[in-house]
Amino acid sequence: MGLGTWSWIVPDGLWELARPLIPEGRVRPQGGGTPNTPDETLFAAIIYVLVSGCAWRALPPCFGISKSTAHRRFLIWSRAGVWGRLHEAVLHQLDDAGLIDVSRVVLDSAHVRAKKGAHTQVRAPWTGASRVPRCTSCRTRTDCLWSSASPPPTSTTAKG
Repeated sequence: MGLGTWSWIVPDGLWELARPLIPEGRVRPQGGGTPNTPDETLFAAIIYVLVSGCAWRALPPCFGISKSTAHRRFLIWSRAGVWGRLHEAVLHQLDDAGLIDVSRVVLDSAHVRAKKGAHTQVRAPWTGASRVPRCTSCRTRTDCLWSSASPPPTSTTAKG
């Protein structure tokens, strides 16, 4: 594909890696209908949407396919595992060429499945009575330092 019609969007060699991974199109048992769009064109349209970040409805008319056709085929290929296997094939090819160094790797949590029913945060157990007395419990006592009814400060402790 690198030298073909879609070389401006699909890098050299990517189509050759993807072609064997794409599932065969279903044949309608009753026959008829419009002929299927070539997989190469659909692949280029999907790559365009994924790389550019545009919405499916903004797919340029130069591809000659509808947005629903491109999106439907993207979903079919996604369910068939095409994109994961294509990623692995590209990584193997880069590794064979010595272009990957895996001595330092980062695992992104977006790629790790969160298990349902994970442990929720557990409350700390009660450890007993607090050492700090409550002021509300000793309002009527005058000998308590935290009491609101304690005697006013004396001249030695008052600021002045």
